[in-house]
Amino acid sequence: MGTKSVGLRRFQSATAAGLGIVAGAIVAVAAQRNALDTVNRRLEQLEEQANNQQRANLAMQQRQHWELLSKAIDDPELAEVLDLYEAPVSEQRRRQYLFANALYTNLLCYHRIGNFTLDEFFKHARAMFQNPIVRDYWEITRHNRDSLKGTEEARLGRLIDDYLLQLDEADTDEWWVVGSPPTDS
Repeated sequence: MGTKSVGLRRFQSATAAGLGIVAGAIVAVAAQRNALDTVNRRLEQLEEQANNQQRANLAMQQRQHWELLSKAIDDPELAEVLDLYEAPVSEQRRRQYLFANALYTNLLCYHRIGNFTLDEFFKHARAMFQNPIVRDYWEITRHNRDSLKGTEEARLGRLIDDYLLQLDEADTDEWWVVGSPPTDS
């Protein structure tokens, strides 16, 4: 009987030691999981800060763009610097084109910073391009957009081009039903 007791005690000691090792491993895994969760939360915070900074940078750039265009709209001599049109335009038309540029750039910025979905961008652009001066501006600046290959701005420009083509081919004067709003992807 004495041998059974020693064997049983050894088995119980080994079992207790094994349970201790398993418990230690569980505690270590839980601590690692907690550390990983903390790192993941910090990474999410940093990503959010980076996104906020990018939106702030875009908004600042938009403000600067408007300030420059405003100066050019107000001063014909400065406006001549921005006259990159293929055909000569009057001073009045140049100012209108600069304002059309400001309107479109504002719409583009709203989409880029996340204030407009692609669907909302399209619907606002669809209304904006009912104005013949805006459409003239779009056509006369086509060569500028052709150099933007592979950018988000190029993709949105093609969206407008496709819409205007559909509008020209439409059998209706109800512009708000022409073209299908794109899906965000």
